[in-house]
Amino acid sequence: MRILMISAEGPPLQRAGALIDVMDALPRELRKRGHEVSVTLPYYREIRENRAFKKKDSGITVDVQVGDKTYVAKYLEGRSASGVQLFFIHCHKFFDRPGIYGERGQPYEDNAARFIFLCKAALELARRLTPQAQILHVHDWAPALVPVFVHAQGLPFKTVLTIHHLAEQGSFWGLDFRFTNLPERFFTLHGVEFFGRLNFLKGGILYADKITAVSEHYRREILTAVGGHGLDCVLRENAYRLTAILHGADYTRRNPVSDRLLPANYDTKKLRGKRVCRDALLKEMKLASAPRGPVFGMVTRVVKEKGFEILVPLVDRLLWDDVRLIILGEGDPAYETALAIAARKFPDKFAYRKDYDEKLAHLIEAGMDISLIPSRFEPAGLSAMYNLKYGALPVARATGGIQEIIEDYDPAMDRGYGFLCYEYSSDAFWDAIKRAREIFRDRNVWTKLMKRAMARDFSWETSAQRYEELYTELVGAKDEAAA
Repeated sequence: MRILMISAEGPPLQRAGALIDVMDALPRELRKRGHEVSVTLPYYREIRENRAFKKKDSGITVDVQVGDKTYVAKYLEGRSASGVQLFFIHCHKFFDRPGIYGERGQPYEDNAARFIFLCKAALELARRLTPQAQILHVHDWAPALVPVFVHAQGLPFKTVLTIHHLAEQGSFWGLDFRFTNLPERFFTLHGVEFFGRLNFLKGGILYADKITAVSEHYRREILTAVGGHGLDCVLRENAYRLTAILHGADYTRRNPVSDRLLPANYDTKKLRGKRVCRDALLKEMKLASAPRGPVFGMVTRVVKEKGFEILVPLVDRLLWDDVRLIILGEGDPAYETALAIAARKFPDKFAYRKDYDEKLAHLIEAGMDISLIPSRFEPAGLSAMYNLKYGALPVARATGGIQEIIEDYDPAMDRGYGFLCYEYSSDAFWDAIKRAREIFRDRNVWTKLMKRAMARDFSWETSAQRYEELYTELVGAKDEAAA
């Protein structure tokens, strides 16, 4: 099958985020299964300035109308490290900026026009590819209007929308609808209008041929009033097209056995390398190496949904104990400031780095003993998959995909390899931290749990097969209709 994936994020962008990981691993796995897969995303400044990444002009330029103005879309080509064909949509006006969605915690004011342009330009590319794509697979809100345009123009593509994060919907004031150039009938209750606003994700939900959520538990959550972020009613009406496919982990890039960014490799039979990574991490972050209490770590976006509203109140309490804490990530300025203050207060125990660094991210993964995942929402739980493979036992709130990845440790039954809390509160999460801290003191038990966690396998093979079945169902339906 011929599949074109459309996303606002993907390789070769270097930053923390599950979507970039997915846009690298899923296309590669589908190619292994014999399908023609390519990915298109905006040509951001970060990609333009990346001299190590090779790209070339495709020779294709298209005029794209956004409202009453016309912009030129220029297409460049490249290949990901795994060999997947990449197409970049170049438009200086919209994408030559420091950020993807905004800067300093504030979204760009013209995001509606920017990503409407992305949707239209990606669709123009799809129409010009030879041989033509059969499936357009869009990821999250930014390209979610593609199925709407396909329907409005009667184009011969089947569309799939994957919801990675329902809370971000692409909601803009109603006047931005003019940028779509769609007939007025689309700005109604049965179209992209949602309480008087333009809602990208609602449009995708209504018009995509298939919708997927990134885990079964997340699929159930988004159908409820609590987890649906206002769109639960729309999702329930279209639940017959909604399925769940748990994302996989890319063990070709993230595996302690072969990770080239680590000072030492290790596996369940030879764990000495993890101790080497732990010592190297503490040295790199200039933290005290003794006494040997647990090293806690996080590589994440520093935002409310990742649980910082319940974690920040615990930082001082945690650091008065014999522990080390390392956090890498950027996000909400208020949380960034709180973490920076705590790092100055406990310079030998806590290190906070804002700017993403891939080598440091891998070292944190390998060097920490315990990962913290206090997330309010965790649709797929990709970070937890990597935590387990690197032998970092997670303390996590049971939400979304976490419940399909982490099994709570039960000493009576000798089962599990993580520490879950079920209530979203600082007290509940602190209780889970205390349980992990207590078990850590028993090195024999901790080593057994580490090996149990590292043996878990969430490779992409199973997930890719599920997507393949979904695509086959759509292409088969199209072929029958043609016959």
